[in-house]
Amino acid sequence: AGGALVLLGIFSSLVATRFGAPLLLVFLAIGMLAGEDGPGGIHFSDYRLTYMIGSFALAVILFDGGLRTHLTKLRGAVVPATMLATVGVLVTTGLAGVAASSIFDIPLTQGFLLGAIVASTDAAAVFFLLHAGGIQLKQRVGAAIEMESATNDPVAVFLTVILVEFLLAQGALGTGSGWEAAQIILIKLSIEATIGVIGGVVGGLLASWALNKVDLPGGLHPLMVIAAAVVIFSLTA
Repeated sequence: AGGALVLLGIFSSLVATRFGAPLLLVFLAIGMLAGEDGPGGIHFSDYRLTYMIGSFALAVILFDGGLRTHLTKLRGAVVPATMLATVGVLVTTGLAGVAASSIFDIPLTQGFLLGAIVASTDAAAVFFLLHAGGIQLKQRVGAAIEMESATNDPVAVFLTVILVEFLLAQGALGTGSGWEAAQIILIKLSIEATIGVIGGVVGGLLASWALNKVDLPGGLHPLMVIAAAVVIFSLTA
């Protein structure tokens, strides 16, 4: 069944290309149909395994986004890309959060959490639609979207973690302890950001040094790079 789903996902790319639909949207549709609420009826209960696979995929996706970003193409694109990845994510979180709070009749903080979860856009899907439509972007616009794709996910993740920690802290300290909750969140966020930057920079430099020094048989370099990215991600976490 797992192999059949992989094959179905691969061949679904032909359908996505033909109709100009985002490939990730097709994957989501296949997953929904195969799940326990769809005709596939595959039961889901292992949240820990799902978290591990999702973390592995996130490490590879974020690493790939940074790897494909050429520094020479980022001139003039840093400011708009940074604004899209930070202010853009915050604005999207706010708008989606207010809408979710009104539609689902939930507290505003929980609405913001839903907004943060869906706030980061996927530039790969955007590029797919643009290329499928034959649209050619200027270099600065393309570089801004490329850089934004590698930076908006961490912002959305941090924002999600902040809101989860805030909700947990409110439950532990009481609804009137917003300042204590904010202090806990800022301390944790500072620690995570500091360790993350140090681990990422040092690990990336070590991986680059190893690639230039170690003479591996053909075909093993991509596997080494992916394994190094996952090891850096996990050790830093």
